[in-house]
Amino acid sequence: MTIKSYNPSNNALLGEMESTNVFEIKAIVNKSRLAFEKWGNLTKEERIAYIQKLYDEIKSKKEEFAKLLTNEMGMPISESLFDIDSGLEHIKWYMNNVKSIIGEKITYEDENEVDKIIFEPKGVVAVIIAWNFPFSSFVWQAVPNLIVGNTVVVKHSEYVPLCSKYIFDMVSKVLPENVYSVVYGDGEVGEELVKQNIDMICFTGSTKIGQKLYKIAGEKFIPIVLECGGSAPGIIFEDADIDSVIESIYTNKFANTGQICDGQKRLIVHESKFLEVCEKLKQCIESKKIGSPLEKNVEIGPLVSIQQLEKLEEQVKDAIKKGAKVICGGKRLELDNGNYYFPTILVNITKDMKVYNEEVFGPVIPIIKFKTLEEAIKIANDTEYGLGGYVYTLDKTKYDTVVKKLKTGMIALNNLYYLRPCNPFGGYKKSGMGKNNSEFALKELCNMKVVTYEK
Repeated sequence: MTIKSYNPSNNALLGEMESTNVFEIKAIVNKSRLAFEKWGNLTKEERIAYIQKLYDEIKSKKEEFAKLLTNEMGMPISESLFDIDSGLEHIKWYMNNVKSIIGEKITYEDENEVDKIIFEPKGVVAVIIAWNFPFSSFVWQAVPNLIVGNTVVVKHSEYVPLCSKYIFDMVSKVLPENVYSVVYGDGEVGEELVKQNIDMICFTGSTKIGQKLYKIAGEKFIPIVLECGGSAPGIIFEDADIDSVIESIYTNKFANTGQICDGQKRLIVHESKFLEVCEKLKQCIESKKIGSPLEKNVEIGPLVSIQQLEKLEEQVKDAIKKGAKVICGGKRLELDNGNYYFPTILVNITKDMKVYNEEVFGPVIPIIKFKTLEEAIKIANDTEYGLGGYVYTLDKTKYDTVVKKLKTGMIALNNLYYLRPCNPFGGYKKSGMGKNNSEFALKELCNMKVVTYEK
């Protein structure tokens, strides 16, 4: 089967390649297992030296790679450049900290004995990556596996095969053969990959697919890390200084054209601030430029595909049909045959609407009123997801109360954000299990062995 890559800003064909077949997948995994015998036995210092070469290679290709990310996925070029810088920051952190995190740990010692924990790589890891951050997801999931000694076989989304190939070419230039491998194709290729002789699965994508992979991992009795969907609430209390946080409110929702797993998907606003928030967010949105993502001053680009655009349209039409009011947007932007949708604010939201119950992956924000803190928490937690959360208040005591009651894996206050390589990234409920980044993720990619020594 041929995979075709389209530019979402105009739906022009960018390129195509053949999907990886079953026999090729099996051969790739077998080669990865053979490569693991050497890669897994290298010292940490030797692997760090290889990852440093990869860091340098990526950095040297930054401008060219950012342009490809923008052309294939639709991310505004300024955000693509930032995404690569952020990824490089994460790689540097892994290199600087891996030795202390998975070095030998003495757990017990007396006059006769010393007990240690030794961290060893698991083996061959299948890494399946979503389309919205082709590079960051590679950095978060593939690079930590490589640096702890695992070999990886990666499948990116079929929407971004050219980005996948570009990353493969960079990695192959500096790492030993078959330590990093790729397969190309849709969900069927990913399913075939995880059925092979692998030792772990790392996945970024929808909860539905995550649940399916979880069953496969359970049957194989291998570990799995799942970073799935989100419907992050943004709670704005009556004491919030709207003028000081309005840009953060905008960014937390509309960065990457709203295609962010932990992005702010529902805005929950105290009734005393409701009209102010609606008006000032509308003004903020209307000040942003929509257009070709290659233009440096464009802040909102196209959605990745026609399919994503049509799903978003369906969600908005459902809300309007059930009584929602459009404050701004609410329709396609006809521009160069691209997948553009006007940034949209919806109010008069009810619980039977898709925008309330489903993950809204695009530039649409439903805004809901609340009267009391308890009501705000109830609305915020009224979702099957629990990835990110955002709180806007000047009251630290109130914030601490929300932190204790909000069922999410990460929470940000006002203009702050939690995304750093030292912080674990992951959620509660159906937003997944396990963590990316931080010492916790690196340890999760290893087997722990307890060894006793005589003195």
